[in-house]
Formats: sequence, C-alpha cells, structure tokens
Amino acid sequence: MSSTVTPTQTPTQNPALPDKKEERRLALREWLTNLPDQELLIETMRPASADASFRQFYRIDTKSGNSLIAVDAPPATENSAAYIKVADLFRQMNLSVPEIFAQDLTQGFLLVSDMGQHTYAHVLNNDTAHKLYLDAIDSLVLLQTQSQPDVLPEYDRAFLLRELNIFTEWYIGKHLGVTLTEAQTKTLDKVFDHLLASAMAQPQVFVHRDFHSRNLMWMDKGNPGIVDFQDAVYGPLTYDLVSLLRDAYVQWDEEMVLDWAIRYWEKAKRAGLPVPTDIDNFYRDFEWMGLQRHLKILGIFTRLSHRDGKDTYLADIPTVMEYIRKTAHRYKELVPLLRLLDELENTAPQVGYTF
Repeated sequence: MSSTVTPTQTPTQNPALPDKKEERRLALREWLTNLPDQELLIETMRPASADASFRQFYRIDTKSGNSLIAVDAPPATENSAAYIKVADLFRQMNLSVPEIFAQDLTQGFLLVSDMGQHTYAHVLNNDTAHKLYLDAIDSLVLLQTQSQPDVLPEYDRAFLLRELNIFTEWYIGKHLGVTLTEAQTKTLDKVFDHLLASAMAQPQVFVHRDFHSRNLMWMDKGNPGIVDFQDAVYGPLTYDLVSLLRDAYVQWDEEMVLDWAIRYWEKAKRAGLPVPTDIDNFYRDFEWMGLQRHLKILGIFTRLSHRDGKDTYLADIPTVMEYIRKTAHRYKELVPLLRLLDELENTAPQVGYTF
C-alpha cells in the first residue's frame, strides 16, 4: 500500500484582513474574560488551527490543567446556530463531537471542548490507515442509520448544481481564463446532468459534507472526533464515503480505496442501509458522486485563491484533477468531460499550473 499525504497547511490570509482579524481577536478575548465559570487562563490564548472558512480557532488552558477551544465565527459568513444544532444532533447519536460550553451568536463566539491536536491528516500512514479508516467508516454508518428527513437542509439537485457551477465560474472562468463556447457548454451541461441524476437516484441520508482527513480528529477513545459539521445536509448516501476515501489532501492506491469501499458496503448492508445489492452499481454511484465533489472542489480551491488570497490550496489541485481524469476515463458517459478538459488546458492562458 502506498499513499500521498499532504501535510496540513495554514492557508495564506488575505493581507487586507489583519486589522479586522485582530479586532475580532480582542473582542473574543474580552468575551472569554467574562466567563469566570470556565476558569480560563486568558494569557495562554494562542492560535489552534485555521481552515478554508473565515473562522479562527484559539486554544486556551484552564486552571484545572485542561484546555478548551475558542471559536471566532464571524456571523456575516459563518452559521454558528447550525453548528450548535448539528453538534447536539450528532452527540445524541453517540458520535464524538465537541461539547459547547458557552456561546454568543450575536458576536459569533463559541467556547468548546478541545478534541486534541492530531487530525487524521497528521497521523495517517501505511501502518495506521486501515484502523483509522475502519473507525471512520463505523462512525459514518452510525450517522447514516439514524438519518431522518426534514431535520437538515436537503442536498437536492439545485444545491448540487450550484456547487458544480462553482467549477464553471471559478476554475474555468477565473483560473483558466476561458469562456466556454456554446458547444462546450452543452458538453459540460450533459455531464452535469448525468452526475446529478446519479446523485438524486441514491438513497438519502445525513451527510456531513466534509468528512475527510482534516475534519476527523485522532482520539484514544471514541475515534474519530468529528469537527466542521455545520454544513451538514440530507443527501446522497455515497457522498461522505467518497469525501473520506478520495480526499483532496490524502491519496491512496486504487485497490485500497476499493477495499475500504467494499468494507463500508458490507457494514452498511448489515446495518440495514439501502445500499445497492450489486457492488458494481454501488461503486459506480461512489465514483460519480466523487466526480461531482471534485469538480466543486476545483472551483472552491481556485475561489479561495483568487477571492480570498489563500493560495496554498492551489497545491492540491493536481491530486483533485487526477481523481477527475481517472473517473471520467472509466465511463463512456463521462469521457466528453476528459476531452473538454484537454481543450480547456490547451487554450487557456498560462496561469502557472499544468496538470
């Protein structure tokens, strides 16, 4: 077994934002000072991590010798109410998620339990991967078997299409600098239609939406800890599995991905989930769902660079493009996407990246 693991990187921040960031950090510190019941050692407040959103995370020690995480989630861009709702929902399912000790939705501040400093991305290697992925698959099956409609927003066709349009706007239009011809637009729309029809035909379950190595925490007990779940929805059954196994930041050999996918399929069947009875049909659903997700990710990574100044995500584009090309090559309905990508890359202005 071999893998390519990209270390977790701290995204480059937009240089126009430091003053606002510092202003919010000071406001967060003041809010924390007024939480005497938590026995926080305010002077120990330090950055804990960063992600692709506008949130900031800080670790703070307590008088009891533990630590907590303070979250700055600007209300203009982040939905802390959804975070609190989903945290409560997942906790009731016996999933490992942060406990919320204090909240201020008006300012966008939260104080939550510390799930440690080691994400899956930090600890995955050839020796640890099998056990870690099986733990994650068990958590995923637990989540899905307790799914109910009308609890979370629907991950419907319109929603999935909006995500695909991020690829068109930001990767093709902004990053490659290409305007599609009418014929190219028709080709892309037909591929999109295939992907959307496949997604909508799948059984619908609770979907984390970013169930991957940077959002799963390695824990001694209750592994994995699950974070970044505020965008959870009700949608296609294979979505979270493909997020996990075809991760934009960690790449595994095809035979290992297939093995883990089969193990999920077997566990899901035993748990009573309505997975396809034929493994080939299941794996096709898995691959086509992955293609939808990876096209969206290309758009998001380039948007993070061009709009938000977070250029480090561009380094992960070749991995995502490799997933896309391999999947498109395997299915006759998707081969036109492969030809379109070749056309776009041959006609695009030089943007500093080749694939």
